[in-house]
Amino acid sequence: MTHVRRELEVAGIRIAAAGVDDPHLKRDRYDTVAGTPNPVAQLKLGLTHSPEPRVLDRFADDGYDLVLAGHTHGGQLCLPFYGALVTNCQIDRSRVKGPSKWGAHTQLHVSAGIGTSPWAPARFCCRPEATLLTLVPATRREPEHVSAHSSAESPASVLRN
Repeated sequence: MTHVRRELEVAGIRIAAAGVDDPHLKRDRYDTVAGTPNPVAQLKLGLTHSPEPRVLDRFADDGYDLVLAGHTHGGQLCLPFYGALVTNCQIDRSRVKGPSKWGAHTQLHVSAGIGTSPWAPARFCCRPEATLLTLVPATRREPEHVSAHSSAESPASVLRN
């Protein structure tokens, strides 16, 4: 999904998705998909090749629940007890693969993938992966001072690897 927004229904779940081209190569044009996704959607999904903070921030600010990315190859060359040497983008090394939180309400999942960079055609201490994510509804706990009329149900999703 490059520079498009789409809505679909899977197993009765309404999904609003948006994707941008590779921000690492400055091909992203987030403005083409910018804006709040359909509030009726039960999952708001952002897609990007590279997890560049400037794009992740935009997805989070627009209210996306989950952003999926790759590009980092999990660090590709890692050291035991240290982890990834580089991320090949502007995220910190701790987010080079797997799930993490981005902003207050957005989940990020970066896949290490199965390939390698053409400039470093090897992996060290970084297994290739193809991830299968199971998304389940999350219930957000509201602070006690919130009105009893507020809904505690959240459209956000929780990742389970």
